[in-house]
Amino acid sequence: MAMHWYVVTTLSAHEDKVKKLIERQKDKWPDGAKVGQVKIPLHEMAELRGGKKRIVKKKLMPGYVFIEAELTDELQHRIRSLPGVMGFVSAGTEPQILSEEEMHALFTEMGPAVAEEKQATRIFFTEGEIVRIIDGPFANFQGTIDDVNQEKGKVRVRVEIFGRATPVELDYLQVSKI
Repeated sequence: MAMHWYVVTTLSAHEDKVKKLIERQKDKWPDGAKVGQVKIPLHEMAELRGGKKRIVKKKLMPGYVFIEAELTDELQHRIRSLPGVMGFVSAGTEPQILSEEEMHALFTEMGPAVAEEKQATRIFFTEGEIVRIIDGPFANFQGTIDDVNQEKGKVRVRVEIFGRATPVELDYLQVSKI
């Protein structure tokens, strides 16, 4: 029997705990060699907290852990009995096997070489769009976008200050759409 990918459902916010438990327990189980990789799909998102840009990791699929295993009834029972595990995603009574194409699509979307991280930008802007500045020295000013740099996540906004148009370069997180 070959190793296949399965999806384990967990209690909310228990994904990391379940992953660590499986990785720790597989060395103690007699059939632990039948467990391969254990993954939680994550991606990085930029967030503005306290006036500073921070990169935070968010779960792409909360409540799910992906496990590569040669699943026997005994191993399935061991995994199901771990604290925080609800069960397997199944078609009827048997756990559903994910195809290599599904796993490849899921994890290559998140980065190179089956990475578990990806930086994502939540907001996209266009030139000529009117925005409100929500952070920094020009907070609560409105302006028009002159230039968008999607690679850096920055926009250049033309703001009217004392009757003069002044260009200001801002992070995506410092402006909001009106």
